Amino acid sequence: MEQYTVTGMSCAACSSRVEKAVSKVSGVTSCSVSLLTNSMGVEGTASQSEIIAAVEAAGYGASVKGSDAGAKSKGASMNEDALKDRETPVMKRRLIASLCFLIPLMYISMGHMMWNWPLPGFLADNHVAMGLIQLLFTGIIMVINQKFFINGFKGLLHGAPNMDTLVALGSGASFVYSTYALFAMTDAQVKMDMEGVMSYMHEFYFESAAMILTLITVGKMLEAHSKGKTTDALKSLMKLAPKTAVVLKNGVETEVSIGQVKKGDIFVVRPGENIPVDGIVLEGTSAVNEAALTGESIPVDKAEGDKVSAATMNQSGFLKCEATRVGEDTTLSQIIQMVSDAAATKAPIAKIADRVSGIFVPAVITIAVITIIVWLIAGQSVGFALARGISVLVISCPCALGLATPVAIMVGNGMGAKNGIMFKTAVSLEETGKMQIVALDKTGTITSGEPKVTDMIPAEGISEEELLGFAYALERKSEHPLAHAILQEAEDRRINAEEVEEFQAVPGNGLSAVLAGKTIYGGNKKFIQTKTSVDAGTLKKAEDLAAEGKTPLFFAKEDQLIGIIAVADVIKEDSPKAVKELQNMGIHVVMLTGDNERTAKAIGRQAGVDEVIADVLPDGKEAVIRKLKKKGKVAMVGDGINDAPALTRADMGIAIGAGTDIAIDAADVVLMKSCLSDVPAAIRMSKATLRNIHENLFWAFFYNVIGIPLAAGIWYPIFGWKLNPMFGAAAMSLSSFCVVTNALRLNWFKMYDASKDKKIKSKVKEIEEEKTMTKTMKIEGMMCGHCEATVKKTLEAIEGVEAAEVSHENGTAVVTLAAEVADEVLKKAVEDKDYKVTGIE
Repeated sequence: MEQYTVTGMSCAACSSRVEKAVSKVSGVTSCSVSLLTNSMGVEGTASQSEIIAAVEAAGYGASVKGSDAGAKSKGASMNEDALKDRETPVMKRRLIASLCFLIPLMYISMGHMMWNWPLPGFLADNHVAMGLIQLLFTGIIMVINQKFFINGFKGLLHGAPNMDTLVALGSGASFVYSTYALFAMTDAQVKMDMEGVMSYMHEFYFESAAMILTLITVGKMLEAHSKGKTTDALKSLMKLAPKTAVVLKNGVETEVSIGQVKKGDIFVVRPGENIPVDGIVLEGTSAVNEAALTGESIPVDKAEGDKVSAATMNQSGFLKCEATRVGEDTTLSQIIQMVSDAAATKAPIAKIADRVSGIFVPAVITIAVITIIVWLIAGQSVGFALARGISVLVISCPCALGLATPVAIMVGNGMGAKNGIMFKTAVSLEETGKMQIVALDKTGTITSGEPKVTDMIPAEGISEEELLGFAYALERKSEHPLAHAILQEAEDRRINAEEVEEFQAVPGNGLSAVLAGKTIYGGNKKFIQTKTSVDAGTLKKAEDLAAEGKTPLFFAKEDQLIGIIAVADVIKEDSPKAVKELQNMGIHVVMLTGDNERTAKAIGRQAGVDEVIADVLPDGKEAVIRKLKKKGKVAMVGDGINDAPALTRADMGIAIGAGTDIAIDAADVVLMKSCLSDVPAAIRMSKATLRNIHENLFWAFFYNVIGIPLAAGIWYPIFGWKLNPMFGAAAMSLSSFCVVTNALRLNWFKMYDASKDKKIKSKVKEIEEEKTMTKTMKIEGMMCGHCEATVKKTLEAIEGVEAAEVSHENGTAVVTLAAEVADEVLKKAVEDKDYKVTGIE
């Protein structure tokens, strides 16, 4: 997406006009204009010059984002500068200048005439002089606020009237009519018609013309200030990015600007300093506070080989790192870009306001003209009719409609970013809260993704330390993933390992070696039973561990069993709580895993999920998501390369723990932490933002529905109610300010507070299960998990086979068929892989 800065927009009608103009350019596939950030995101093959020309033809200005800042910065400073609130100071100066002339104008026009406040002698009885001074002060105020007239009439000439058009017409009409009344009064005074002079004196609306402009400027200033607040979360994040880095060049430490750091450079970071760019630790250990990126306040320990990110703070030790990502490639810059892109996109709900805004201003002008005509026909004076028409023009507020959605999206996005939850687009922020099913990948999402020792059951007469010592000595030479868990446990307990000899990995999932002249063994139940006998009690304990989703590893010395060590990929501490929170929201929680059904169900029970789908091959996750989508809206949560197809297929893809780059690219929402509790938090944030948008739109519509009839004087014949144009202008200013302020309330939303979650029943649709057939194959020769995977893959490659559940322990393969497949075909496929099929039922 290419982003542009658009100038001259004042309301939703403007953004709608620009969007339509650019969308018509050949080669543009999508265009989204944000009134809040005065930005435009364009996708397609159209050239920059064509796009800019289309914007200018529509009566506005455009430039490529960042082009006005000179050469594009390599860090976050350009982005910080782009978010700087330039509008509020300008509005403040305009307001102060306007007030300098408005106060004396109001003193003369209202103070003297209504409350008989004293005036200088030369003005006291000189009504023409009073009128001329009012004309002069009002003219100066109109010049100060000339932007309303320039933008307003430019929009009118281009056939795209906007909010400035309404203000310009209202204020201009008041000024022109008052000027006419002044000349008519002068003529009456020349004729010594004092009654005529006094009647025209009461037809002056100079103060209304000036007050309308000043009050709208007040509203614009408050609105600009509030809009500036919506990006506070991003600004505070950007301020954390260092402007310099200490780089090692020829062994000498040199301080350089952040833009000069290149990939591969070696940089150093001392305690208390921020890390300048993304890198890998080469030397040193430290605790790094990553709250700026993840929202997690607890520092993370970093050692040699660990990754560090820009804008995080080194708290304790000295670190020497190699730069891996610099400039716009750093994690910080990517976060900023994500939020910026989200602000430039448009939520589906915003289209309602866009459609209304497109016809709103012309409709208001038409209503104002009709109002004037009707009151003139009803016999009211020109001044009365004009006042009603002007009130209609200045009270109607397309701005509130245009800001209702983008301000809430910006604040919601900023709050998410502050807590490590990145919504890539406005659509993802709106839609995440509508999910009915959440599919969770097991490894790395529900579980930590790293096996750990969970239980140790030493044989009689053997201590845990002795058992772990034997296992450590044996597994040190192994490259099996489960060996790492034993090594880690031994290192944590500071067990000393003795050196083994004659180490070998034995076919059948086992290891053997010689330690102090005696042979020691380690492996699964089948392997260890070939070396020693295992009593029934120990076998029962091993079966219980396996039922809990753990892998029991048996260890023996010569012909004596010395114990069992259970290893498992343990679930994260917050997983059961997060799953429960999702269920309390009425969401159906599904766990996807490639594990066998028994292990998967054990993990599923611990996590508390509603449904477990096991034996899912990496390329089969996308098919599972497709099937789940028939039941309702699905969010897929994953962290790996193999999750990318499923993340793309799901209604909402959520990458957890910053995952892989491929997973992040495929996802709609990126969770920077590895906490599953961020999933319900993201859903809460989405719901709160959508609720805020609904509130904003309601008040914007309600305000106009109530205000316009009141301004037109509909209630005047019944209740005698009429609205002074000045109060209409004040109300118009207030409406936009209220919408923005309401959106800012999201800054105080507690997205991790589950106490207010609505405990509703899930609305997941039941779908008819496809008719399937199953066959059970008895297979000999399978010895380990690798064998299981080979047979499973072979069977599932056969056309008509939907799934295969294989168990090497039971020596079976349960094949689910979507179509008839001959037994001979199944048998031949398995036996071609050197396994023996003894029967098919």
